[in-house]
Amino acid sequence: MNVNDNNYVEMIMQSATLASAEFSQLNQEQTDKIVRAVTEAAFANRVRLAKMANEETGIGKWEDKVLKNIVASQFVYDDIKDEKTVGIISENKLTGITEIAQPIGPVLAIIPVTNPTSTTIFKILISLKTRNPIIICPSKKAIKCCAETAKICYDAAIAAGAPEGCIQWLETVSREQTHALMGHKQLSLILATGGGSLVNAAYSSGTPALGVGAGNVPVYIEKSADIDFSVQQIFTSKTFDNGTICASEQSIIVERDSDERVKEAFKKRNAKFLNKEEINKLEAVVYDKNKNLMNGDIVGKSAKFIADLAGIEADDSISLLIAELNEVGDNEPLSSEILAPVLAYYVVDSFVSAVNRCIELNYFGGIGHTASIFSNDQEKIKEFSLMMNAGRIVVNTPSSQGAVGSLFNKLAVSLTLGCGTGGKNITTDNVTAKHLLNIQRIAFRRDNFKFDKFDKSLYFDENYDLNKVEFEFHKNF
Repeated sequence: MNVNDNNYVEMIMQSATLASAEFSQLNQEQTDKIVRAVTEAAFANRVRLAKMANEETGIGKWEDKVLKNIVASQFVYDDIKDEKTVGIISENKLTGITEIAQPIGPVLAIIPVTNPTSTTIFKILISLKTRNPIIICPSKKAIKCCAETAKICYDAAIAAGAPEGCIQWLETVSREQTHALMGHKQLSLILATGGGSLVNAAYSSGTPALGVGAGNVPVYIEKSADIDFSVQQIFTSKTFDNGTICASEQSIIVERDSDERVKEAFKKRNAKFLNKEEINKLEAVVYDKNKNLMNGDIVGKSAKFIADLAGIEADDSISLLIAELNEVGDNEPLSSEILAPVLAYYVVDSFVSAVNRCIELNYFGGIGHTASIFSNDQEKIKEFSLMMNAGRIVVNTPSSQGAVGSLFNKLAVSLTLGCGTGGKNITTDNVTAKHLLNIQRIAFRRDNFKFDKFDKSLYFDENYDLNKVEFEFHKNF
């Protein structure tokens, strides 16, 4: 069958719909058995899948992709394993409210080229935990590794008692096919992680969508911070998988008093600060001015690869390319999101100036996503956080690993990070299993309900005191 044929889309959705009906009949124990089996299978193949992803996409480092696969399998499982997702999940005798969890139905998962196998594992696990069949729609550059990941998970799920068709995957991808799936009347939700055009298409499809916005993460090294520690943490994050996580640091902001010490700490770790001529060369290869976004060909490439491409002299030990800038916006392309070992660097005169610069960066392509601060001044941390429009503000933490949760904090483990309404998303949460449930609420009649005895005429007296009405109302209820 032609995979671009409308019949192919109908076949996929029919299979997902049948799986949804069967899935809804499973209890919590049966569901958890499936999730456990899939986790174990994904974890057992973490190295092979990481190497496949690296080889197929040419992005990042396979060793770091192994760690991503561990987070997506073991850490996600540990985060959701005890969560109630079937039947009655809470009963409150005081309020008389009982909550019942129901699956939402078939889910379409858009998978990014930057984190293909790990995002596939993550989305499969949270879908199975909530008894929702899932359709994997990979990037065209990551079809094989996503298909292999999905197949491994599917075989394990079927062996553990999951319904046929609970996991499906596309082995060829076209815009027409993806849009047909997105708008299909039997699809319940789109989990969209990827480029802006795909996420926008998901939100425009008429199907409910949980998408994510871009990250352009500002990192403020406040003057009370331990500078050497701060720089080491930023290195841990920004060089991880060559900067492909959307929560990775994009710009460093320092106060003038700390400038030289921060630069020395970066240089000690083989970062290269570029001169003006080198910055111009770098801009030419990392940013596509016609498309007004980063050049996809340098995403996840090493600092040495990018330097050579730009004609910048750098030895093999180079770890980061850092461009000191004065402005934020279209005139400074490197002030935007670059998913590679490239950082912008700003020197400011005060705390207020630093916060304002971070806000500028936050609003220039990263609104709602993540912000980072290194500081030992609790009041400054609070003030900074109150000013940021970011779903996650990570403190004294590598931003990439801190934002995805669990490793350095108790945020929910997720590879889909909501950006709130500022980022045109519906949530600022780290998206996880709880977002893939419909919650029914049984509301029991209260024993002290006395509406019949309430003097409703009070509300028709224009001179009656509001506070007295409120008192009378509550006394009678």
